[in-house]
Amino acid sequence: MANDFKRFAVTNVNTSTGASASAVYSVPAGAGSSALESIVIGITISNTSSAGITASVFLDNNAGSNDVHIVKNATIPAGSSLEVMAGNKLVLQNTGSAADVLRISSGTASACDAIVSVLEDV
Repeated sequence: MANDFKRFAVTNVNTSTGASASAVYSVPAGAGSSALESIVIGITISNTSSAGITASVFLDNNAGSNDVHIVKNATIPAGSSLEVMAGNKLVLQNTGSAADVLRISSGTASACDAIVSVLEDV
């Protein structure tokens, strides 16, 4: 299988939490709805406001259980960014019938943007 680097971005991340948080990346199904895996190689959250904010990154597990926070309520000073992955990698899956979804929420409305870099099996 071939690999493809992709970038996904969302502006004005919402303040909802859990499964209602802004979906930044959802693992697509493979050809013929077969299983597919993706490797998250970077997550950057930027504070676009003039005051400090908090932000969270949440993995909405494809099985509907075992959902986890990757970072919760991390502080991001005004005008700066947070690199969540810092050299780590995260494997996300699509079983062919359900997909992992990477979600981000902000403690302040319209105060942050997010970029996720992914390596997909295609």
